[in-house]
Parts: sequence; structure tokens; C-alpha cells
Amino acid sequence: MKHNYLIIKEELERQIRTGELAIGSMLPSEPDMARKFNVSRETFRAAVKQMEREGKLRVRSGIGRFVVRPLASIPSSIDHLSSTSEMITSASLSEGEHHESIREEPCQEEWADFLHISPGDPITIIERIRMADGEPVSYNINIMPNALIGDAFQKTTLQGSLMKFLEDVCDIRIVAANTELIVPPSSDTNCHKLQVKPEATVILLKQTHYNEDRVPILFSYDYFRNDVFKFWVRRER
Repeated sequence: MKHNYLIIKEELERQIRTGELAIGSMLPSEPDMARKFNVSRETFRAAVKQMEREGKLRVRSGIGRFVVRPLASIPSSIDHLSSTSEMITSASLSEGEHHESIREEPCQEEWADFLHISPGDPITIIERIRMADGEPVSYNINIMPNALIGDAFQKTTLQGSLMKFLEDVCDIRIVAANTELIVPPSSDTNCHKLQVKPEATVILLKQTHYNEDRVPILFSYDYFRNDVFKFWVRRER
């Protein structure tokens, strides 16, 4: 026998599918909805909390709960190198971005090891939040030696795929990457930029990208929402 909150959840989902509850509309107040379903406020709250976790409702503090369209999952084979832009658009989602910073600074020792340059060499660091249908889905920190890219980012505005930018503006084609998959600790503040829901989890891809001559071009920390991006790899015996 189903719990009452699951019956309420299914009815609200039916109303969203049929358009009775339109995308963007606000639910009536919690007391009104509890009376409508003839249940306690706690039972109704359990139903909508589950829908919030599934990305079907969003709370605007001090205003109410709104119907939203959940993001489609973005599947990606980990053994195929794709840009974040390509992964977002391949899922038929609308791509957007927010630039956190583009800056130059001396290279740290860890990055220098990956990029085969000397600590202190000038590098450019780009930090961006990538969006899909208006929601933040990835946070990317990209680190590149200035000796390879020159002043490209001062002359031309980066928009969309960094891989395409490097190919079009710098004549650098990235063809491969070494990738380490990491579950970042809760203390990693970069994860907070993507935790639009309390239970959202984040996976980190720590990557070194290479051109055709296997010269390291780009070192990156790529954080992805794990409720949106589904990474998989084929394993054989």
C-alpha cells in the first residue's frame, strides 16, 4: 500500500504532465494544499520535499514553491573526449555561462608538473560556471601556459567551448586528455557553486589535455553535477 505522500506526489506529477500545473507556476500555500488533499501539512510537505529533491519543484525563499522542468541527464563516455559545450548541447539543452575570472599569475608547482613548464612561469587561469537551461551544471578551472596561448584571451572574448576557442584563435587542437576521477570532499568550496539542491553531489575530473604532438596544453579542474552528468566507461575482460 502506498504512503499518502506518494499518492500526493503522483497526483502533482500528473498535473504537471497535463499542464494543470504549468512550468513556472507557484503552488498554492502548504495549508491550502494540505486541506485540498485532506492530509496533514507534514504529509503534504513530505511529497513536495521529494519533488524538490528530484528537481521538479524549486523553493524561492520567502515566496513559495515553483514548478520547474527537470534537466535531462547528460550521458558521456569517459573514454571519449568532449568539451562541456558539446556534452550540454548533445542533450538538447540550452548552453550558457558565467565568467568568474580570467587572470594571469605565476604557475604553481603542481600545475607546472602537469604542463611540463617551470614553477613561476606565466599562466592564464580561466574560471567559469557553465549553465544548461539556466541552471549551473559545471564549474571549470582551466590553466594554460602563456608561452603557448600568448595574449589570445586579451584580444578575443571566450564564449562557449574552450577547445574550439583554442583551435580557432590559437591554432591549437586538443586531441587527448589524461583524466583522474575524484569525489571531492565536502570542504571543497568549489562544489558549493553547483549545489543548487541540498542533496546534489559533484564529481571532479582532474585533467591534462594534449595536442597532436602530445604537448600538454591545458590543465583543468572540472567539477560536474553528478545528478546531471552521467559518466560511464566500457570495461572488458
